[in-house]
Amino acid sequence: METIILDTPAQINAFRLLALRGALKMESVGMKRRGPSALTLVKKETGIKARTAKDALPLFEAHLRGLGILA
Repeated sequence: METIILDTPAQINAFRLLALRGALKMESVGMKRRGPSALTLVKKETGIKARTAKDALPLFEAHLRGLGILA
């Protein structure tokens, strides 16, 4: 098994955004979490205007592709 170390701020931020994408995916199928919702965090960070997690997910993935985080 290969160990991956994320040690630059850009790598850490990319991992955080991917984790947020995973939380948004889970929220779009009905899972809840404590604290602020993933949708709230995505809207605050990116300015995406969406009412539901299902609506926000494709927009957020497009944002990540624009940043070069997703292929």
